[in-house]
Amino acid sequence: MKTNFVQELQWRGMVHDAMPGTEEHLMDKMQAAYVGIDPTADSLHIGHLVGVMMLKHFQLAGHKPVALVGGATGMIGDPSGKSAERNLLDEKTLRRNQEAIKAQLSRFLDFDSDAPNAAVLVNNYDWMKDFSFLDFIRDVGKHITVNYMMAKDSVKKRLSADAKEGMSFTEFTYQLVQGYDFLYLFQNHNCSLQMGGSDQWGNITTGTELIRRIGGGKGFALTCPLITKADGTKFGKTEGGNVWLDSHRTSPYRFYQYWLNTSDEDAEKYIKIFTFLGQEYIEQLVAQHKEAPHMRSLQKKLAEEVTTMVHSPADLERAVTASAILYGKSTSEDLKKLDEQTFLDVFEGVPQAEVPKTDLENGLDMIGALAAKTAFLSSNGEARRELKQNSISVNKEKVREGYKITISDLINDKFVLLQRGKKNYFLIVVD
Repeated sequence: MKTNFVQELQWRGMVHDAMPGTEEHLMDKMQAAYVGIDPTADSLHIGHLVGVMMLKHFQLAGHKPVALVGGATGMIGDPSGKSAERNLLDEKTLRRNQEAIKAQLSRFLDFDSDAPNAAVLVNNYDWMKDFSFLDFIRDVGKHITVNYMMAKDSVKKRLSADAKEGMSFTEFTYQLVQGYDFLYLFQNHNCSLQMGGSDQWGNITTGTELIRRIGGGKGFALTCPLITKADGTKFGKTEGGNVWLDSHRTSPYRFYQYWLNTSDEDAEKYIKIFTFLGQEYIEQLVAQHKEAPHMRSLQKKLAEEVTTMVHSPADLERAVTASAILYGKSTSEDLKKLDEQTFLDVFEGVPQAEVPKTDLENGLDMIGALAAKTAFLSSNGEARRELKQNSISVNKEKVREGYKITISDLINDKFVLLQRGKKNYFLIVVD
């Protein structure tokens, strides 16, 4: 059963602009729409997630989503919102990235069923690679004037007096290539709608113009707002760079923490955009959060939903357990459940010292472990005092002066966690 796709996006705050008639066009019958995805890495990051969510909502509304991997456009570089050209990729890298991206998209979109609205993955390199330059400027270029192309905001910004760098011919032609993608999909996949971020409006409408002039039909455009953070910093970025969907690039723990640490204002916006929770449920959650903001119920629900959706319920459980290690009650068993990457993520920045494995084979006494071997505490006297006051833990378990650290205390065969009081941690790395 078809639902109203545009209305669904509107209450979620996911519509920036839509061509007149788009809503009526989609209510008429099943339609196909596409979103372009840049294949410059072998993983999507959360900046891509808005487009993916749009495609998923589109499929849930009974329509056919088309994910376009921009192999050809990825070789050029889109000037929209960028001040410099991007690196160009070779075909082998593009193909590898495409396969990785499809595997990630399969977590969201149904590609494999025999449903009429099963998703399709296409790569514009497949139809652009045999298109000669002469054919392109004859068959496509002649239909769009330079005046039309120069009027686009993305071009104007790069050619303005404030712009430090000019714009290459390669980038200038980008909107023609993207426009041709829309025409190709219109003619070959019956695709009548292109969706993207608000910075893509100019490129998308170039496509609708080509469909009108060459295809003799009508294409539609719908864009969503560019996602921002209330504090002005860039959404999807941390000190370590992008927040990736690939667990090898961004661990589920770090991923979970990113959403958990969003501001109240951002969490209220993001829970509509990045989850499939219903309107009534979200409104209740927002009201509950406003009554007791210190409980951070909005952030917790957001982090749970997005981590489960992108990773898995098991990954969420591990991320929650890992989060409690620094801030809540946990045991040595909880520590031992962590994989090495998550363990290092949790204790990033904690001071550490290397100790040879032979020291543990004979049993490392606590005074040495706290002072001479690690300099965690300043002297043997301080170490004895803290042990007597019962404020020292090894792997979250309280220990006394007579305790010896052995091989059996190792976490991931490599680490021992020392702790003084509640918040002072120290890591012994055994080599």
